Formats: sequence, C-alpha cells, structure tokens
Amino acid sequence: MNERITENLVRDKLRSLGYTKPDNGITIEEQKSEIAKVKSLLSKASKNSKGNAGYPEFIVSNLKDTAFLIVIECKSDVKKHESSNRDRPIEYAVDGVLHYARFLSKHYTVLAVAVSGSTLSNMKISNFLVPAESSDVKLLVNESEVVVSDILPYDDYYRLASFDPEVAKKRHSDLLDFSRELHELIWAKAKISEEDKPLLVSGTLIAFMDQSFIKTFESLPAEDLQQAWLDAIKRQLNKADIPKAKIDTMLQPYSTIAVHPNLGRPDSKTAKEYPGGVFKEIISRICNNVWPYISVYHDFDVVGQFYGEFLKYTAGDKKSLGIVLTPRHITELFSMLANVTPESKVLDICAGTGGFLISAMQHMLKKAVTDEERVEIKRNCLIGIENNPKMFALAASNMLLRGDGKANLHQASCFDESVVKFIKGKKPSIGMLNPPYSQSKSDAELHELYFVKQMLDCLKPGGVGIAIVPMSCAIVPNPVREELMKHHTLDAVMSMPQELFYPVGVVTCIMVWTAGVPHADSNLKTWFGYWRDDGFVKTKHRGRIDQNDSWPTIRDRWVETYRNREVHLGESTTHMVTADDEWCAEAYIETDYSSLTEEVFEADLKRFILFNLMLDVQGGASVKNEEGESGNDA
Repeated sequence: MNERITENLVRDKLRSLGYTKPDNGITIEEQKSEIAKVKSLLSKASKNSKGNAGYPEFIVSNLKDTAFLIVIECKSDVKKHESSNRDRPIEYAVDGVLHYARFLSKHYTVLAVAVSGSTLSNMKISNFLVPAESSDVKLLVNESEVVVSDILPYDDYYRLASFDPEVAKKRHSDLLDFSRELHELIWAKAKISEEDKPLLVSGTLIAFMDQSFIKTFESLPAEDLQQAWLDAIKRQLNKADIPKAKIDTMLQPYSTIAVHPNLGRPDSKTAKEYPGGVFKEIISRICNNVWPYISVYHDFDVVGQFYGEFLKYTAGDKKSLGIVLTPRHITELFSMLANVTPESKVLDICAGTGGFLISAMQHMLKKAVTDEERVEIKRNCLIGIENNPKMFALAASNMLLRGDGKANLHQASCFDESVVKFIKGKKPSIGMLNPPYSQSKSDAELHELYFVKQMLDCLKPGGVGIAIVPMSCAIVPNPVREELMKHHTLDAVMSMPQELFYPVGVVTCIMVWTAGVPHADSNLKTWFGYWRDDGFVKTKHRGRIDQNDSWPTIRDRWVETYRNREVHLGESTTHMVTADDEWCAEAYIETDYSSLTEEVFEADLKRFILFNLMLDVQGGASVKNEEGESGNDA
C-alpha cells in the first residue's frame, strides 16, 4: 500500500488543526530540516543503521519553544503500526518514530507520533513523549490519565507534555540556565541596576500580552522600542480591572526602564554586536525562553523565579531590594498546612513578589468546581500588601500574568491604619507571612514578631496565621511574645532546614497560630515538628534543589503528621508552653537513640556547633542575613 496516502491524511489533519495557519510560529518540515541542531542530531540516524542521515516524515517546530519538537512517522498498513519489541524502525511506524525521537531527545523534548492506515476510519495513532536528555519513552496521556490516541492541536500537545514531571523538571532547569544567561547580558551590555532587572523581565512579559507589541517589536527601530514597550504595558494595565491610582503606581518603576539610555539606540560599538540594540536582544531572548512559561504553563512563578535568581548575583549590593524570597516549595507547603479551599480568604501583609498569594490561588483554583467560584477567588479571596513600590510592581505584574487576583493588592505599609481597616473589612481567614528580618536592633517595632502580630490581628477570629521567621524569634525572650499569646494561640512550631534560604545564612522555623483565641483559653499543647530535612541538596550552580525527587513524599508526611498532631520519636512532640518558654522542637523532642551510630553522633555534634556559631554570628536576638538586610516572601 502507498505510504503517501497516509502522509496526505496527516497533512489534512494538521491543516484542519491549525498547524499551517500564517503567523502561528509553527514550521512543518517533511523528511528534511533546516534547523542546524536537528540536522546535526539526525546526521547518522538512518533507519538501516548504516550511519547516514535519516529523517521522519514530518518535523514540527515552533518559535514559541524551540526546545520542543513533534515528529511524525507514517505507515500505510495498520499491521505495521508497532512491532512487539519496537526494534524494527524500517517496517513499523512506532518503531520508526521512536528511533528518531531517541536521536533528537539528546537536545529536544520530543512528542513522537506514529500513524498507520490508509483511510480516516482505520487510521491508528500512537503518541509518545520522550523528555529531553532522557531515553525514557512514555505514552502520552491527558490530565485524566487517559491515553491520547489522536493527533492533537499543537497547544494541546504542548500542554500535555508539560504535565510530565521529568519535562517540567527539565524546563525548570532550562529556565534557571537562561536566568543566568540573561543576567550576564543585562549586566554586561545594558548596565541595568540590580533592582531594575526583574522589573525589566516582568514588564516585558506584560508587554507580550499585547498582541500588537509581540507581533511588531522585532521590526521596530531601536530608538522607538522603549516607548512601544511602555505603551504596551500601559494598554494591558488599562485593560485589566485595576484602579487608575494603582496603575500609576505600577507604571512608575517601568517608566524608569523606558528611558534608560543604554537601552535606546545603540552606539557604533554595540550596533556591531546587536544591530537592533541591546533592548531588542533582551526582549527577543525573553520571548523565546520565558514567554512559553506564561502563555502555556500557568503554574509557574516565573517572576519570582527570576527575582530569586537575579538576587543571587547581587550579594553585597545595598541598592538591591534587600528581600529574601521564600523558596517555592515552602510557599506550596504553607497552602497545604493552611488547607486553603475556594472559601478561604488569604492575606499576605508583606507580599514580596506575590509567591504566597500565587501558591494559594493555585491551590484554591484546583479545588474550585464552577467558573463562578474561580472568578470569586481571583476577585475577592486574595489580599496582598507590599510597601516597596518596585516590589509592589513585581507582585502586581506577577498576579496580572496569571489572569487576575490583583484587585486586592495594595502598595502601602501594613501598619497603616487605613490599610488595616480595609483588610479587616475583608475578614481574611488565612494569613501567610515571611516578614522582613530584623533590620534595626534599636527599633523594636521592626522585629519579625510584630509583623506576625499584625498579621494575626488582621485575621478573623479562629483564622490560621502561618509565618516563617528566624529561629531566634522562637527562643530569645521578647516582650511581643507575651502579647502574641495574650490574644492568639500558638498551635505549632516546625524547625526548618538550616540552609533553607541558602545562600543566605539564616536558621528559621515555621509558626502556626490560631488568630483571636488567647493561648491560655485554648489550653492546648503546642505541636512541635523537627523538619530539618526537606530532601533538598546544595548544588554548585543551581542552589538547593530536589535532586532526588524526595520532596513530595517528605511534604506529604509533614502535612499529615501536623494535621493529625502525630507524635513520633525524634520527629515531633507536643508540649504546653508559655511566653517564657522556648518555642522549638529541639527543646522538647525525645531523641530516638535506637538509630544512633558513631557517624550520626559526630554529624549531629557538628551541626549543633554550627547552629550555635550561626546564632552568634547572626547576633542572637536579631538575626540578619548575609547582606544585613531583610527577609521577605516571594
């Protein structure tokens, strides 16, 4: 039977699914490729194993993500769809497409499609996912774990591929690599200040929401690009449901970038390297490497990620925003500890880049059933306060990029009386907080626990307030501890990994409070968890990462033991405490000597010495990070 008939059926199918529409960024190549990397990878991929070049029937690429390919192999006879061992690539469609996918997956994430049959009615289709830098072959399934057995529109393929944990991990890794590359470009060629770099990224992502800008920026002359960039941001802010005063506050930080001299028309030296100017180069790279995370994946805190990465390069720069971001897996943990639901109202009085609010919104939206609930969550259930104007712009843009949730985000001090009145009127039921870490020993009201108290005072009675604070807050006497317990109940304290905020050196704990119920009235023992090992390991270039995929298991156990107030030797305990007691697991937990060995004893002794040393370095009552600045959430 003629294989050309099957290929024609595939062409018709691709056409009907919009693959060939103009200006969609998709390119379909047949039995060849002009992509240098693809040509290189397939240069010895002939199916007869003679070392010649070989190509599948169709190679589909997209400018939206140049690291993702769809390849299609056809056979006219459905009996030649798949061999028993998938090792006969010349004869069988599945065998053939996986043969090519394995070559291409050395660099690309590949969606491999095998098609057999000569009519629409008998056509058989199998879809496989081969993650980049992997030889694993996975059948493509949808969100309900149903195997996909048809050719799908490009965006559907792309979305389903993104659900694969291995693919998601690779994308995250790629984004980290790109953030370093972008930092180098901005630092070396544009001389943008450290605090403006994440604004440049977030502003560009907002500008890309403007169809006119994303389609035309490549053709604009360098001297017009900055104004066009700012105009696109203005248009998007005006389209969003944001009061004008807030729009003006948001625009101000971006206006500075829009007139930065190094981003305008390039001088003769720069023009040789970047004819369109440095700004266009930066925007183009963001378009290719970051925009897919916004346009396709909606569960990724891109702005927070870039801010965190850029922060790593700003050590010692006192002009930086001086904020220490909460790791992403901890923002997720907060939402699980608080058990957020679509009915929750979540407050963050030090919103930073909006990490806690975004995490809470994702958890709430997952549990929402109706569109009405989703609209309500975005419109009324997230409340954020951020004092720093530039950080506020980042947080607001972060929420805007996620479709909404910005209506109750305010640029103000969380101690401002009018702001407090507004917040209380909203009756938030859950508070999440990573306060600025003590910036001044002389000003007691800058102490972290005052921010905790402020958050709890704003919650409705019975609400849950969760804060991550320096361990000194739990063990060093302070008058505000008594004040906290006078009005609220200390429900739980968890000792967190000592290097959680690496490379910033601060030892922290999580405190869980019940708002509006005096601790003495509760008459409950506080639950203490020893959560020193989150499974993350330090790496040379990527900081702390979940290299062994152990976090989901550890996280679920932590949440389960906390919710059920389980007591396990060496892991958790309960104890009745007062304002004068130490609020940490180490003070009450029973040691599990059954597993003690000489090696473990030595390791723990070293950790104890290091812990005391760090407390001394950090000044005991006033823990500072290595910049002597503050902590905050993402």
